[in-house]
Amino acid sequence: MEANNFNQDYQNKSAGKITRESRLTINTKRNHLIRNNKHLFMFLLGFVLVYESAHSQDIHKLEPAKNHYKVLQTLNSEPNSERSHLNHIEYPSNMYNSGSLLYLMVPPEYLNIEQIENLKLTVNPPANSSDQTNAELEFLLEWQNTRTESQEDRAFKVLAPLGYWPHISLVKSHNRYQSNLEDLFFEGRTILGEQCKPEIYPATTKLLEGVTKDMRIMEFTVKYHILRPRPYQLDSNLIPLAQMSTPSFASGHTLWAYIQAFVWSELIPEKRKEFLDLAYEIGESREIMGIHYPSDEEAARVLAHKMLSAMFVNPIFREDLKKAKLEWN
Repeated sequence: MEANNFNQDYQNKSAGKITRESRLTINTKRNHLIRNNKHLFMFLLGFVLVYESAHSQDIHKLEPAKNHYKVLQTLNSEPNSERSHLNHIEYPSNMYNSGSLLYLMVPPEYLNIEQIENLKLTVNPPANSSDQTNAELEFLLEWQNTRTESQEDRAFKVLAPLGYWPHISLVKSHNRYQSNLEDLFFEGRTILGEQCKPEIYPATTKLLEGVTKDMRIMEFTVKYHILRPRPYQLDSNLIPLAQMSTPSFASGHTLWAYIQAFVWSELIPEKRKEFLDLAYEIGESREIMGIHYPSDEEAARVLAHKMLSAMFVNPIFREDLKKAKLEWN
């Protein structure tokens, strides 16, 4: 109504000479409209922020870093001129895993492309020549010199093969189809018992499949954005238990472990510490193997929580989470 009055006044005045008084009237009404629109914009912006904030509060807050992760991240992460020869080293392109690159073409389930692109910019590794990276390499060498045979077996033979891969679930005749589904429920089965199976909890299965699909997309988006060399590519004294075919940062195994743990602990909050302890062990196993820096693990933990927070904005995710929760109540 005010806009119509404004236009009518302007048309009436433009038919003749616009007086100083009429110009003042027009300007006053125009400014009034601008103020009203500004208030409307601020109201809508506030509504969006409150909406997202309210939903982000639905999930548990991220626990602070602990143990060596907490200590190492206090060191200088900027380049050190005394080790500047390390700064040009990247993960070698001739070792890229073609299968992992295909995940950069896969549409996400709960996140959107813009969220993924924004999230990949929120985590960064310390420089190759930094004091932090130097201390992390020394930390890995210490692991190499002190790890026991049982620790090596647990890390390499039990935890390393784990991980759900969405592409395998597309073909039921795939020779790894069933074991892939079992890996999807590895954390649930470990904490809750052998009765925790995909066929018994279909809504939970659907939720975990969607979350892990986005996790794989996020994993390789970050890895091929950063191209961090593996620890043994910076220090030849490191002898890893396996050679890896993707860049180091962030740890995909750890990203998988923590985003699963975060989801499970939303379904069964009283078991949160147990799920997070298991995720911690999975992440640390990559250091025991000599294939990841501690900062790869910590970044993956933080990124997993950021991913889950971003997913909560999506009503489809919240609905799938609600259905999964019903299976555990």
